[in-house]
Amino acid sequence: MKQVAIIDYGAGNVQSVRFAFERLGVKTVVTSDSSEIQSATHVIFPGVGHAKAAKSHLIQTGLIDFIKTLNQPVLGICLGMQLLCKQTEEGPTEGLQIFDTNVAKFNVNLKVPAVGWAPVKPNNHPLFERLHNEQFYFVHSYYAQVSEQTIALADYAIPYSAALANNNFIGVQFHPERSGEAGEQLLNNFLKLS
Repeated sequence: MKQVAIIDYGAGNVQSVRFAFERLGVKTVVTSDSSEIQSATHVIFPGVGHAKAAKSHLIQTGLIDFIKTLNQPVLGICLGMQLLCKQTEEGPTEGLQIFDTNVAKFNVNLKVPAVGWAPVKPNNHPLFERLHNEQFYFVHSYYAQVSEQTIALADYAIPYSAALANNNFIGVQFHPERSGEAGEQLLNNFLKLS
């Protein structure tokens, strides 16, 4: 039986993520309690907001070091993914060092934040099973630079990491909970990981 814990640390998009899993018939708990998170089969590290404020809240709740110890599949979404990187220019803020890449602000001749649907080019990671160059929904001003841990690319005048993976930790810059059928397939793929 799948049990998804959505980490509650004051960052936005928690309810929309919860509803996305409910549509898949999967039980979720929104919590900042480390024992509840530890006992879940899968963990979501969501996030919408400012990196520095989000990290400050993680420190206050005592979750900052705890997250790094998780052994089950963990999916960082948007700001959640960025906080798993080495550091972000937003703040600037030091990340959790799970992904060996930095997060930079878009410095392009396009509107920032980047908002809307964009194609994602995945490699053969199981997170993208049955997904080939689908479009996902993005809202972001900062991006994770391409690294050896990049498992999917997107482009906004420059290529960047649409998804990253390191062992049981995965991050996506886009919002699967707002990405229709492609997003549902991705969340289903995540639930198959163990």
